[in-house]
Amino acid sequence: MAIERQVTEAEEPVSPFARLFSLPGLDVFNIVTIGCKTEGNASTIVEGIKNTLINHPRFSSILVTGHGEHKGKARWIPTKVNVEEHVIVPDIDPNIENPDEFLEDYTSNMALSPMDMSKPLWEFHLLKLKTSHAEAVTVARFHHSLGDGMSLMSLLLACTRKTCDPEAFPSFVAPKKRKAKNVCFSLVAWLWFIVRLMFHTCVEVIKSIVFICRASDTSAHIMGKPGATLSANKFIHRIISLDDVKMVKNAMNMTVNDVLFGMVQAGLSRYLNQRYVLETSSKSRKNLHNIGLHGVVFFNLRPNRNIEDLAKMMAKGSKCRWGNSIGYVLIPLGMKPQDDVFEYVRQAKTIMDRKKHSLEPLFSYGLLKVTMEVFGLRGLKTLVKRIFGSTTMIFSNVVGPDEEISFFGHRIAYIAASTFGVPQALNICIQSYVDKLIINIGVDVDVIPDPHHLCDLIIEALRMMNSAAPKKVFHASKV
Repeated sequence: MAIERQVTEAEEPVSPFARLFSLPGLDVFNIVTIGCKTEGNASTIVEGIKNTLINHPRFSSILVTGHGEHKGKARWIPTKVNVEEHVIVPDIDPNIENPDEFLEDYTSNMALSPMDMSKPLWEFHLLKLKTSHAEAVTVARFHHSLGDGMSLMSLLLACTRKTCDPEAFPSFVAPKKRKAKNVCFSLVAWLWFIVRLMFHTCVEVIKSIVFICRASDTSAHIMGKPGATLSANKFIHRIISLDDVKMVKNAMNMTVNDVLFGMVQAGLSRYLNQRYVLETSSKSRKNLHNIGLHGVVFFNLRPNRNIEDLAKMMAKGSKCRWGNSIGYVLIPLGMKPQDDVFEYVRQAKTIMDRKKHSLEPLFSYGLLKVTMEVFGLRGLKTLVKRIFGSTTMIFSNVVGPDEEISFFGHRIAYIAASTFGVPQALNICIQSYVDKLIINIGVDVDVIPDPHHLCDLIIEALRMMNSAAPKKVFHASKV
């Protein structure tokens, strides 16, 4: 069905990063899997989307890229949207033998299927599929040109409401406020913060520039094939207890993010050593321990992440800062096996503290922006491929609602998010929801053929930390 043009709406220019993500060979999609506690109702979801998402200008516009058959300036063209065309209900055998495996295959095949560029670049698939953790599943796919992952996730959450209060927006764990100190101490602490910020910024920026100049990450074991952003991918997810992670966090006096990144490092280290080191000579084993692996962690640079503002924007058409506004940092990944599993967490904290106390995310965002302005889209594409094509994995940790929420009347059991189309062969996104953590892993199966085993090793690392955590607390209390 053809989409009617709204002549009353003005066309909008496409941002440089939106154009980048729509270039041939660089199509990037965000995949969000929502497990529901009740069976999905297509008509209810369609009506909900009509009252929310399509009121957002990006979700009711066609992207004209300016290349291929549509030469000229890239632009967003507002349209009249037929929501029913974007909500897909496939016919699924209710007696399917392995629903969890079917969901993995369906999500992977959906990610590979082309998206119709003559319509707004989003869709929802409602699966009448009972899995291990949900009575029904909704899988949403968004083109990255619509916005960065944080923007899209915030927008999606702005469409939800608390289950206990259908009029209330989702709530999140509030960051702890620091206790007030005297003026002199605060001044000294502020000056020390500035010194640390300048020092870490200089060091991390120099290291980033050196990496870009060399662009030769030696992680050939799990690096995607050059330019292969549409290779066979597989998405899997596991659900673990948030309390298990908090136990380790409290025992080590660190953050949840430190523990998560540490257990990912531990699992990845064991995976590589099991897969490659044990089959090779001791000389090759030493070489693997010393190679320079790097991961990418994205930072949200948008100051206002209030979902109430996004809800107002959808309800009243008000303005709210939108688009791809993210920076990145390069994270070294140590593959040397550690006798003490907590050492992975200590290393993670040291690395992340340096990154958080630097302006590297702002530098990386500025570098991409300046490259676009000076060298154009071709130069930006070359730089992006040089940086991200030389790294091993993407890691992200997203804080979700701390109370159960409903999506247009459907109670949510879990939320799992991932990205498809990036050059890295490994993409790990961890999303919190109430008392759960959902580990979502996307892999290039030609590079990592056994993602379930990798996920098992990551979760096993957490179990090892949990087993040792009480002893650690006991020894700390004795000291």
